[in-house]
Amino acid sequence: MQMSPAPTVPAETRFLARPEGRIAYEVHGDGPLVVCLPGMGDVRSVYRFVVPALVAGGYRVALADLRGHGDSDAGFTRHDGVAAGTDLLALVDHLGGGPAALVGGSLGAGAAVWAAAEAPGQVAGLVLIGPFVRDVPLGLASRLALRLGLCRPWGPAAWSAFYARLYTGRPPADLAEHRERIRASLRRPGHWRSFVATARSSHAAIEARLDGVSAPTLVIMGERDPDFPDPAAEARLVGGRLRGEVLLVPDAGHYPQAEWPEVVAPAVLGLLERAEHRA
Repeated sequence: MQMSPAPTVPAETRFLARPEGRIAYEVHGDGPLVVCLPGMGDVRSVYRFVVPALVAGGYRVALADLRGHGDSDAGFTRHDGVAAGTDLLALVDHLGGGPAALVGGSLGAGAAVWAAAEAPGQVAGLVLIGPFVRDVPLGLASRLALRLGLCRPWGPAAWSAFYARLYTGRPPADLAEHRERIRASLRRPGHWRSFVATARSSHAAIEARLDGVSAPTLVIMGERDPDFPDPAAEARLVGGRLRGEVLLVPDAGHYPQAEWPEVVAPAVLGLLERAEHRA
């Protein structure tokens, strides 16, 4: 079994001013721009294992936090994929303009889809990891975990426990530290409210934009992703709608970029190269 590459060293936290607050982000490397956005209840360091390979490949990689997550401000009135998509486009513009490649996980994948449909000239390519781009019926365990996760005072602990179970294959050695970063985020004023609002958002507006995406797309799905009743079928459905490629990662859950970065990073680099040639 290959060892995972060393995680990226955290960079200086920067802030993008938006009408209702600030979005936190950090930048690594130089070259064509790649912007990565995590999913609900996560923080930007979920991409820590793939950043070194992308930087070594000659890319400038920006990692951003969702609204009310990580180091981003709370207090936003909207927390759905469309709102996150507007933040993605604003960050691309702030960092010099597109076209940029967008990497989104879970709800962040839906945000990337919306951004690509809304501003195709700013988006060179898409990588969608464990994508929620429609309202998928959740399994019993996920429904129960979500219901518990929205309740105080045990909600944050319930989410942390459920989050660990999303790593069904080869959890990274530093998963405990990553979960502590998530717990610290949820303890910040207003962040729990933001998490609840994000969890209750619908993906219907994202699904309505799927047919408007023209950017080259790669869908990455863990074959054991517990967030989907049939992960392989969901990946094929999303890939088909977006006329994209599909990578199924064996023995991986909802975060294959952290479980199997040596599989995910080369696939992402391949998509980035194809997107550059197309541009």
